[in-house]
Amino acid sequence: MRAGAGSRWLQRGLLAALLAPAFAPVAAAAEKPLWELGAGLTVLQFPAYRGSDEDRLFVLPVPYVVYRGEFLKADRQGIRGTFFDSDRVELSLSLGASPPVSSDRVKAREGMPDLKPTVEIGPSLDVRLWRSADERLRLRTRLPLRAGFTAEGGPESTGWQFTPQLNLDWRDPAGLGGWTLGVIAGPVYGDRRQHRYFYTVEASEATPQRPAYDARGGYGGTQVLAALWKRYPGLWVGGFVRYDSLAGAVFEDSPLVKRKDYFAAGFALTWVLGESSRRVEADE
Repeated sequence: MRAGAGSRWLQRGLLAALLAPAFAPVAAAAEKPLWELGAGLTVLQFPAYRGSDEDRLFVLPVPYVVYRGEFLKADRQGIRGTFFDSDRVELSLSLGASPPVSSDRVKAREGMPDLKPTVEIGPSLDVRLWRSADERLRLRTRLPLRAGFTAEGGPESTGWQFTPQLNLDWRDPAGLGGWTLGVIAGPVYGDRRQHRYFYTVEASEATPQRPAYDARGGYGGTQVLAALWKRYPGLWVGGFVRYDSLAGAVFEDSPLVKRKDYFAAGFALTWVLGESSRRVEADE
C-alpha cells in the first residue's frame, strides 16, 4: 500500500457516510438539548462511484454531532443554515460531499486520473406537504440545488446537481416500539460539467476496451432509499438500504458505467456521551 492510502480509505468512508441520505426522527415539537456529542461505529457497503461494478466495504468510527441552533443546525440530515422557516416551507443552506476514487484500484478507470473528493453547497427548498392527525406520518418534498468543488489541492468546479425528492417519515410503524421508518425517492439531474467529471473518457485515456466518450448534462438516474432507526437513552441505532438505477441516464452509454442498477447499504451505532443543559424547542 502506498503512503497515504490508509488515510484516503478513511476519508472515502467518512465522505460516503455524509452522502448517504439520512433521516431525523419524526416527533412533535419538544424541548431537546441545544447540542449533543458522541461517537459511534458504522458499516458501509457501496460502489466506488455511481455505475461502478466494484463495491467497497468499510467499518469505520464516526463522530456524532447534533446542534439545534436558531440558524445553524447539524443532525442526521447534514449541516445546514436556515434562512426562512414557516409551518410549511423551509429555505436552508444545504451541504454534501462525495468520496475520492483511486483509479488504480478500480479496473474501469485504470490509467485515468483519480477522482478527488468533492464538497457540494447550495440552497434547498423543503415543503411540508402532509401530516397525519397524530403526526406519526409526514410527507414532504426537498428541492436541493448544489454546486460541487474538489476538496483536494486547488478547488475546481465539478458542476451542478439537482435532486428533487419526496420524503415519507413514519414513526412507530406497525407498533415497532419507537422505531422510525423513512423512505425517500427522486430523480438525479446534473449539468454537463458534473457528468463529465465522473463519466467522460478523453481521447488520451481511451483503450480498446474503453473508447473515448463525452458525457452531457441532463437526467442522471433515480434513487430510492429506506432507513430504519431508533433512539435509546444514550444510544442511537439505525441502518439504510438504497437502490440506484441509471437506466435512461444521459451517460448510461459511458464505458465507465459498468452496472446500471445496484443496492448500497449501511448500519450505524452511536453513543451520546454528552449534551447541553440548555433546552430548545425542536421539531425533528
